[in-house]
Amino acid sequence: MESGKLDKSDFSAEKNLDNLFEEFNSPIDNSTILSERIVVVKLGGSTLGKHDTTIRDIVKLQSDGFTPLVVHGGGKIISDWMNRIGSRPKFIKGLRVTDQDSLNIVVSVLSGLVNKTLVSEINSCGGKALGLSGVDGSILRAKITNPELGFVGEIDHVNSKPLQILIQNNIIPIISPVSIQIDNQGSLTDQMLNVNADTAAGHIAKTIGAGKLVFMTDVEGVLDPYRRLISRLTAHQALGLIKSKVVEGGMIPKIEACVNSLSEVKSASIVDGRVSHSLIDYITGNKIGTKFE
Repeated sequence: MESGKLDKSDFSAEKNLDNLFEEFNSPIDNSTILSERIVVVKLGGSTLGKHDTTIRDIVKLQSDGFTPLVVHGGGKIISDWMNRIGSRPKFIKGLRVTDQDSLNIVVSVLSGLVNKTLVSEINSCGGKALGLSGVDGSILRAKITNPELGFVGEIDHVNSKPLQILIQNNIIPIISPVSIQIDNQGSLTDQMLNVNADTAAGHIAKTIGAGKLVFMTDVEGVLDPYRRLISRLTAHQALGLIKSKVVEGGMIPKIEACVNSLSEVKSASIVDGRVSHSLIDYITGNKIGTKFE
């Protein structure tokens, strides 16, 4: 090898890396995964940092033989950081309008600060977690469908193989919803996109055929016009609440994600993460939050 030049043959890991990326995109073998034991948990940004019991509940699920997969938001933290630099957050139908400067903050906060905080918290409680974004392994591939929102994408495809590899090795994936853009031909670009975490959780749960999808929030669940908890909803009833504007804002993508996942997911619910051990209560069949059926 000439001085100052690198030869790929000198890297013993080169072949392994090639094999790894090939494995990421190869057909999925579900034979070693009990999909009914997979629990996709979406942690809402409004509850992050509240020191509730959800982190310990996730670790307990893993120790009890379940396969947790965490998708997180971080909207409140993003807004706090935007306010620090004098940028006022703007939303349309619960979705954040994202210009390039805002996207830089979204990526830094979600895939950096929030993601690594959750990984460290779970690992410190005895769990085994690894943090990723939707960009890593091209897990979440998205397209811009509403230019009015800026660099905001709608998920077109979920490459679940990297997630399957992790859960097959008893590792909890912690997923930031930052996604990679694909063009009209489905080819990957180098543009990252902000994707709603509720929507991402629903797509991931549906793609891997999770047994349960649960949204941990800072409200009891879905409320009726008199602010009373609705314990059960059909898809038709849920969409009717959106149409009649009984539910608005950030609850809309949660409900839509639950409804859209039901064709492949056995159970979808919205649960109050402020209640001690509410995640365990939900998993063990106690009536809590709103269940979609």
